[in-house]
Amino acid sequence: MRPDAEELLCRLAREFRPRVEQSAEVLLQVVREELPALLGHEDLVALALEEGVSHVSTFLEVLEGRLDVTEVEAPEVALEVGRQLARRGVSIGDSLRAYRLGHLSLLRQLQEEAVRLSDDWELINAATVELVSIAFEYVDRASEQIVAVYQEERDLLLQRRLLLANEAGKRIGTTLDTVRTAEELAEVGTDGFADVVTVDLLYSVLHEEDRRPAQGTPELRRIAHRSALDDFPVPAVGTDEVFTYPVGSEPARALTTGQALLHHTPAPDAPARQESRAPAPVPDAGSLLLLPLRARGGTLGLTQFLRRRPAPPFDEDDLLLAQEIADRAAMSIDNARRYTHERDTALTLQRSLLPRGMVKQSAVEAASRYLPSGAHAGVGGDWYDVIPLSGARVALVVGDVVGHGIHAAATMGRLRTAVRAFADIDLMPDELLTHLDDVVIRLGREEERHDGETSATCLYAIYDPVSRLCSLASAGHPLPAVAQPSTIGGDGPASRSVDFLDVAVGPPLGLGGFPFETAQFELAEGSLLVLFTDGLVARSGRDVDSSLTVLRELLGHGAGSPEEVCGRLLTALLPTRPADDVALLVARTRALDHGHVALLDLPSDPAAVSGARRFTSAKLAEWGLEELSFSTELVVSELVTNAIRYGRSPVQLRLILQDTLTCEVSDASSTAPHMRRARTFDEGGRGLLLVAQLAGRWGARYHREGKVIWAEQSLPSGSR
Repeated sequence: MRPDAEELLCRLAREFRPRVEQSAEVLLQVVREELPALLGHEDLVALALEEGVSHVSTFLEVLEGRLDVTEVEAPEVALEVGRQLARRGVSIGDSLRAYRLGHLSLLRQLQEEAVRLSDDWELINAATVELVSIAFEYVDRASEQIVAVYQEERDLLLQRRLLLANEAGKRIGTTLDTVRTAEELAEVGTDGFADVVTVDLLYSVLHEEDRRPAQGTPELRRIAHRSALDDFPVPAVGTDEVFTYPVGSEPARALTTGQALLHHTPAPDAPARQESRAPAPVPDAGSLLLLPLRARGGTLGLTQFLRRRPAPPFDEDDLLLAQEIADRAAMSIDNARRYTHERDTALTLQRSLLPRGMVKQSAVEAASRYLPSGAHAGVGGDWYDVIPLSGARVALVVGDVVGHGIHAAATMGRLRTAVRAFADIDLMPDELLTHLDDVVIRLGREEERHDGETSATCLYAIYDPVSRLCSLASAGHPLPAVAQPSTIGGDGPASRSVDFLDVAVGPPLGLGGFPFETAQFELAEGSLLVLFTDGLVARSGRDVDSSLTVLRELLGHGAGSPEEVCGRLLTALLPTRPADDVALLVARTRALDHGHVALLDLPSDPAAVSGARRFTSAKLAEWGLEELSFSTELVVSELVTNAIRYGRSPVQLRLILQDTLTCEVSDASSTAPHMRRARTFDEGGRGLLLVAQLAGRWGARYHREGKVIWAEQSLPSGSR
């Protein structure tokens, strides 16, 4: 370089230094005019002006100090501008073009200043050549550094986005709860990505209703709202508040079109609530993403991601990332919604098929509980029942259909109906389970299930308060616990003797070809029978034997009504939501006073009928039921006559006074009685017809020694 040209550049730098800020403003104006979109982010203007001042000052230092350009570092503010542009998604090409435009403008200003300082054109030309050379070296050096930080920032941004997408996959959809899934979406969205996230779901989606919104705008409920800003607290979200977005607003358009929208200066389109004030818009919102939640071809709602100034606004890459997160959340929400709907349907079906209340009977005092599972498997097929039988007896039933969901609940209902039908014909427990086994096999064949065979377990017990005998049979079901009262020793509290019955358990229902066995045992008055499904004692973290030990201790030392016993058992054995359905039936036995039962053995002689009538009349007079004498004597006469004529000895008459008056006649024959239509001149055939007309209920039951024909009559009002 010519010494005089070098001296001119040094002088030029000194003379130009007072105009650094003015020069930076000129540079900024040139960039504004050539690339208006680049500085469309207002928060970058001040930073860009500071960058211009730093570049001009650094370049003048190079000229004045004759520094080696290859060793000059770009100003830190220039590197920060590069990072900010990277965060905003500005292309590196636009960034470098703006950088070159700024330096070309600076060169023109310096050339104009050089002309003012000298009129030697050869000197000016020499200085200009050197000035351009130094300027390009400076631009190349600074550009390398700016590109490096730009790429580093883009790489970090991409890494953060990948991490966020990965986190979304892990953290969204961890439960099958609609509200919780929406909250997980809001939590992930505010974890370093957005300042505020809201989630609104369509009212019709939440309630599975075809509810038409006013003026064609969809009705929504805000079910999640989360803020990462300390100065913008999360408002309370009303669980029952329904709102609509104004017609023509951006949220309404996003819902209608199903298209995601990106706004850098969003308008405060606050929803207009019907029953409460509208949610306040986010102050200083600089960027907004509106993302319809769509799954399986339908729109579920809308989620909004907002950033406040001065945070970098969202760009197209952010929109794609947010759309991916929203799509993942929408699928999880739809899965949760479908699961909740199916679970609610199954639970409604299950509860509708279970007894609505304990039927009126006096053999036992009973209480029950049904708890649906809290697991993803859903509602199962557990059930219980209390069925009044003839002769003051009662049937206690508990069962469990293998599987979960609507199918299990529906199968449970069919089996419960079948059990009631078989109980109505008074089958022994083993015979009833044999017939029920056939029903399960037939159901499996009819349904032709591909996900496994239809199977179930069932326990059927009959308790007779007259004899205090309990007969039961099990088809693969856990045996009940029996707690019989013990004698009170000393001044200590009363205790109970608790046993788990040691009787044969048959195979589960649905296998076919295997026998069931009825066991009989006597119970003291006031004994507790605890029937349950395996969900009560088999749970994670505790083996069955430990649960049975806890159950034994509670029954052995506890007292109280069956309702209280149910509560204590569930509290002790199921401190959390059960993983499987639980059906629990607790019954305290009663014994019928012998003064309310009358027996009369009868010979196989038609003359014994009159004696049976006299016995009945006398016993009714003793019980204060003279009003029923005529009808009861007629019923007894017909039943005894049929037993003597068509049955075999021994013949026995039994009268039972309970909530009803029951007349029973037993004989050793298994011949079934049939009601038939007698012709006009027939001398017989009207006996059972008369019995059916006089009794409220009548029927026959069979046992291994013969049969019993019975008839029940309601007691006169005020007699009991």
